[in-house]
Amino acid sequence: MTRNLGDPAVQRFLATKDVVVLATIQPDGAPLAMPMWFLPDPAALTMLSEEGTQKVRNLRRDARVCVVAEAVTKGGEIQGVTVVGRAEFLADGPERRALVDRFHAKYRGLERLWNGRAMPSNRVMFRIAPARVRAWGLQ
Repeated sequence: MTRNLGDPAVQRFLATKDVVVLATIQPDGAPLAMPMWFLPDPAALTMLSEEGTQKVRNLRRDARVCVVAEAVTKGGEIQGVTVVGRAEFLADGPERRALVDRFHAKYRGLERLWNGRAMPSNRVMFRIAPARVRAWGLQ
């Protein structure tokens, strides 16, 4: 079923997830799928990565992405969301710093991983602006 990212059922489902799968496009056209930490919002999904990784190089060359989250309920029902869209990198500023705080609140090990609360200079943050959102099995 086609939905929008701000749909309350989509937001409730994504709020239960720690990891989604991000698919980017390799130079030869093949997909690269990677598990990612993320923050859901009604208008976008936000992710962090290390500069120079293959997925970041892919995004800088071709911003098209697909994000997938799926789960099976205790009753055996399959639920999920896919978001097809484009990645946009966020420059340092108040918005990005506020998002860093939200990442720290969601992922408690991030401060240890970064040796502090500041986002390291070799990290990038990007937002997935949705073009199409599909969902299944959501209430």
